[in-house]
Parts: sequence; structure tokens; C-alpha cells
Amino acid sequence: MSAPDRAKVVERGRDVLAQEAAAVQALAQRLDARFADAVSLLASRPGRIVVSGVGKSGAIARKIAATLTSTGTPATFLHPVDSVHGDLGIVGRGDAAIVLSKSGETDELMPLVAHLKRLGVPVIAITGELDSTLARHADVALDAAVASEACPFDLAPTTSTTVALALGDALAIALLETKGFQADDFARLHPGGSLGRRLLLTVADVMVRTDLPALGPEAPMRECVVLLAEKRGTVAVVDGARRVLGVVTAGDLARLMERGGDFLSVRVGEIMTRTPKLARPDELGGAVVYRMEQHGIMAMPVADEVGVLVGIVHLHDLMRAGAA
Repeated sequence: MSAPDRAKVVERGRDVLAQEAAAVQALAQRLDARFADAVSLLASRPGRIVVSGVGKSGAIARKIAATLTSTGTPATFLHPVDSVHGDLGIVGRGDAAIVLSKSGETDELMPLVAHLKRLGVPVIAITGELDSTLARHADVALDAAVASEACPFDLAPTTSTTVALALGDALAIALLETKGFQADDFARLHPGGSLGRRLLLTVADVMVRTDLPALGPEAPMRECVVLLAEKRGTVAVVDGARRVLGVVTAGDLARLMERGGDFLSVRVGEIMTRTPKLARPDELGGAVVYRMEQHGIMAMPVADEVGVLVGIVHLHDLMRAGAA
């Protein structure tokens, strides 16, 4: 392939990506209350989500079902032809359905939709035609229309499948948040591979366990300054049983110095934060990263179930270990 031909191919690839990106952006702009209705409907159903489509829409339906399942909403793909030849038995009355069709007139889908309605299973349609038969019979019809396919003949499903896939992802993530699905739930469903290992990382895997920076409340700041400098800017304040009473940070020291006077003689207990944020050894690293970022904390004491100091965990160590 000559250099001009290669440049033309690259440019065509960019055109396709730009066209599909523009279609997704247009979809985002016209998303309306029907999307919220769809999420509410899905969240209210006690059973599974049955996802169906034919051809390329069927391939997208399989992916949507997989995404829903991995984010805490059990889902399954059901081929519409197989459904009327015995496979409809997997559908229960507590289920809901998502049915995909660009035209909304796919012949193979209509018998399935009729059976779903007979079972009392609500149907969400993802379609490019809101006045289609599928949209009219759906409980909620979501607009997945596109101006044209990326295919030069406007025939091969390309832009339309990208838009349908993006809309399915949007449903899954909005449903995840509506149902309160958390990072530890995600880790439980993804125990294998690097993703599972990263999400299952606990504070105990990363925390500093020995030579911990800790002082009693009666200790002078003179001692605390040394520990702050040597132990990365955080000192735990503990009682005689090593239970955490508070924490002193480099920021606390800076504010104390601004007050002037003999700050080195001030007792640690006078300036410590008395309600410090604490981590648990068995807490997921990702959850602790979230709390530390929310509160602007660089290090956090780790305490056991009775509040005894067992470690210090640092934000940079958690991030380096892949907890975020």
C-alpha cells in the first residue's frame, strides 16, 4: 500500500470514529425522562433482566446482558427464535426485558414481545424508531436513532450498534448506582485476573506494621516534630493500651507554628485531631482511597476492632499497589 493510500485509510478510520462519537454525543443530548423510567423499572424487578435482539443487535444484547450481570443485576441473553421453541421457560414473572431493534419492526422479535407481555414481563425497547411496532408495545421506549450508518452504503449496522451499546452501558451504570452496588460487590463478582486482585487488595496488604509513629497525649511536640519528619507526616496519638485517641499531621504542626510561642513544649494531646479517620485492616484498599481523597488525607492510622493501633496506611502506597 502506497503512502497516499495509507493516509487515505487512516483518514477514513478517523471519519468513522468521529461519526460514531458524534452519534453518541447526540444521544446524550436528547436523553430524557424515559431513561429514568427505564432504570426505575429495572431496579424494581426482583428477577433477572432478559435481553434480546437479532443479528448485530443480538451481539449488542449479549454484551449488555454481560455488563448488567457483572455490575450486580443478573441478566441473560435470550434469542428471540429460540424463545418460541422452548427457551421462553427461562423467563419468570418477576423478570424484565430489554429488546433491541434498530427498525423496531424485526419480525422475529414480535412473537417474543407478545409472550413477554402475556407473562406480565415489562419490556424496555432500544430502537431507532419511536413510532415502530416494538416501541408502541414496550413499557418504555428509548430513542437510539442515528442519522446514518458509518458504512458508505448506509447498510451495515455500525453507528447504530455503537449507540445501542452506549445506551446499554448507561442503563447498567445508572442501575448500579441506583441499587447501591459497591466496589467490594464488584470485586466479589470479579475474583479472577488483575482486576479482581486489584479490587480485593486490603489495607492489611499495604499498611506499615512496624516502627509506627505513635506518641502518648502528654508527649511534647518536640518529639512529634521528629516523627513527623521521619515518618511521612502523620503521627498517631495513643493511650497506654495503644488505642488510637487522635492524630497529628504536618498540617497541624504548621498551624501551631503560625500561633507563635514555644510550640515545641505544647503537648501533643492539645493539638491532635480527636476524631481521626481510621482504617480497618480488612477494609478494601479502594474504599480507603476514596475516603482519603474525599477528606484530603495522605495517611490514616489502622486500628483493630477495639481501636488498637496496628498500622499506618499511606495514600501513595495504596495507589502504587493499584487500589485506585
